[in-house]
Amino acid sequence: MPRTFRIGDSVEYNGPRGRVRGKVKKRLTARTKVKDHDVDASEDDPQYLVASDDTGEEAAHKPDSLDKVD
Repeated sequence: MPRTFRIGDSVEYNGPRGRVRGKVKKRLTARTKVKDHDVDASEDDPQYLVASDDTGEEAAHKPDSLDKVD
């Protein structure tokens, strides 16, 4: 079963400087751009827009790269 998240869920992921904690802002289900990166999301292969709790920076992540935290 694929991992799913809801808007507002707290998640962690591996960033360039270690583990990062953030909140899910949006479920991406269509091809889009985040900053200057193409995000190849679809209904069958969604990604999630996550905002870092520390910096507020937003990035798209595949569900398998995210861990839900309490």
